[in-house]
Amino acid sequence: MGKHGDEGQGAAPRWLIDGMNLIGSRPNRWWNDPDAAVRRLIGELDRYAAASGEDVTVMFDRRPPDVTAGTHGAVQVAFASRRGRDAADHEIVQLVAADPAPESFRVVTSDRDLVERVRDLGAQTSSASSFRRQLDQVLAATPEPGS
Repeated sequence: MGKHGDEGQGAAPRWLIDGMNLIGSRPNRWWNDPDAAVRRLIGELDRYAAASGEDVTVMFDRRPPDVTAGTHGAVQVAFASRRGRDAADHEIVQLVAADPAPESFRVVTSDRDLVERVRDLGAQTSSASSFRRQLDQVLAATPEPGS
C-alpha cells in the first residue's frame, strides 16, 4: 500500500462511495431535488465505471422511489437498510469490516469520522472533492450515451 492512501502496485481500487457525501461536495442546489441528484450521480458513476473499468459501488442514505438497489450498468448501487443521517456510513463500515480484503477498498468520503473508521479497518480513502475531479475528467473524455 502506498503512502497517503495511494493504491498498491497494479491493483485497481474497489471504489466504495458515500453517495450523499459526494453529491454534497458540489453546491449545485441538489437539495431542491435530492432524488434527481441521486439518479444523476448513478448515471455519472455508471459512465465512469464503464470508461475506467474500475469496480464502483455507491451507498446512499436515501432511496428515490423509482430506483432499486443492484446493478445499474457498470455500477453497483446500494441503499442503507436503516434510516437516518449516518445510515450509509454505518453500512460502509460494515461492508469494509466484513470483507476479506479491506485494504482493496478506496472509500470516497469527506466525513472525518467515516475516514477514521474505515482506515482503522485497513481501507484507503479519497476525499469527495478529489474523486469528483477524477470523475469529471473521465466524464469530460467520455461521450454521453446517445450523443
